[in-house]
Amino acid sequence: MIDYIFSHKIVRYGFIGGISTLIHISIASLFIYFVSNSLFLSNITGFLVAYIFSYTIQSKFVFENKISLEKAIKYFLVQIGALIIAILLSDILNEFNSYIKSIIVAFLLPLVTFFIHKFWTFRDLKA
Repeated sequence: MIDYIFSHKIVRYGFIGGISTLIHISIASLFIYFVSNSLFLSNITGFLVAYIFSYTIQSKFVFENKISLEKAIKYFLVQIGALIIAILLSDILNEFNSYIKSIIVAFLLPLVTFFIHKFWTFRDLKA
C-alpha cells in the first residue's frame, strides 16, 4: 500500500516538501537559539539548508534526474517565485482569516511548483 502511494511523483514531492519545511523550521530555530535572534538571518539559513536538501532529494527521489547547476538554479528560481506568490496571495486574500489564507497557500503552491518543476526544471530535453 505504501509502495503504491509513493509510486506517484506528486506524493513523493509533497512528502519531501514536508520534510524540507521541518528542516527549515528546525535550522531557523537552532540558529535563533545558538547564533542570533535575527529572524531574517535565521530564515535565510533555514531556507538555504532546506533548499539544498529539497533540491537534492527531489532530483533523485521524485524526478529521477542528475544534479546539475542549471537545474539547481531553475529549482531556486521556482522556489523564490513561490515565496513571492505566497506573499502576494496573502495580500490579495486579505479579507480571509490568516489561517484560511495559510491553508490556501499551503495547498496551492506545492501543486503549482510541482508542475513547474515537472515541465520546466526537470524537463528532459532529449525526449
